[in-house]
Amino acid sequence: MDEGELMAFSNVIVFDERCLEYGRPGHPESPERVRRAFEFLKAQGVYRVERPEPAPERELLKVHTPKHVERLRRLDFYDPDSPRYEGVYEYARLAAGGALLAMRLRGFSLMRPPGHHAGPERVAGFCYLNNLAVAVRASGRRTLIVDIDGHHGDGTQTIFLGDPQVVFISLHSSPNYPGTGLAHERNCFNYPLPLGCGEAVYLETLERALDAVRAERFEQLAISAGFDTYERDPLAPLGLRTESYFKIGQLLSGLKLPTFAVLEGGYVPEALGPNVHAFLQGLSA
Repeated sequence: MDEGELMAFSNVIVFDERCLEYGRPGHPESPERVRRAFEFLKAQGVYRVERPEPAPERELLKVHTPKHVERLRRLDFYDPDSPRYEGVYEYARLAAGGALLAMRLRGFSLMRPPGHHAGPERVAGFCYLNNLAVAVRASGRRTLIVDIDGHHGDGTQTIFLGDPQVVFISLHSSPNYPGTGLAHERNCFNYPLPLGCGEAVYLETLERALDAVRAERFEQLAISAGFDTYERDPLAPLGLRTESYFKIGQLLSGLKLPTFAVLEGGYVPEALGPNVHAFLQGLSA
């Protein structure tokens, strides 16, 4: 049994410096945000760092079509927010591998690029492969997915809509990109929130969302952990502060499920590390 199976969440950070090798000046999804976050988390002295391997293509194909994988490999795609970086397929495979390792070890994958906008055959919103979905499908477990990124996880919803093994919950800002997630749909429960709503509204909504599902139905909790809800974030600020993420982590840990988390957004480089740390400490509380 993996060490992480012995607890709901382990203090494992999945990270590989290769994820910092690509980027474009001025793009919000920059290597600097993850570099600074890793340096902050490492300095806390409470996390064990594990390095991932690239996700096997067979695992990618449980989520994405062969056509999508081949287009990524050949850089034959277009999305205004997702540049065609040289080698992006391998960087995306490594991030998906980070999610797989986080799932096995009950840890947190601090890898880029993020994934929750990527659909079965779609690059979108800084995302090339849906890292969390790859890990959930590979696990074969009944899974509750909670997406706390400031944008709706439209790719994740598309992948799992109607899947009897999965329930998807998303709290996100609205109106905002990508313009989806305005209502519940089958096994996908969406909670759009106004920009700047603040901690009290956010936590009440999250508690209500979790109360609406029966945690005992699930074998694991998978978290799309975005931090662009932070009050100073330029893309999706919901008025949350660093201490808010500790409280979010506490609420999720109260489900008492084996848990892993994968980084999505969060675009204030100096704040990402403290916000992730607060969240992970809440999960471990």
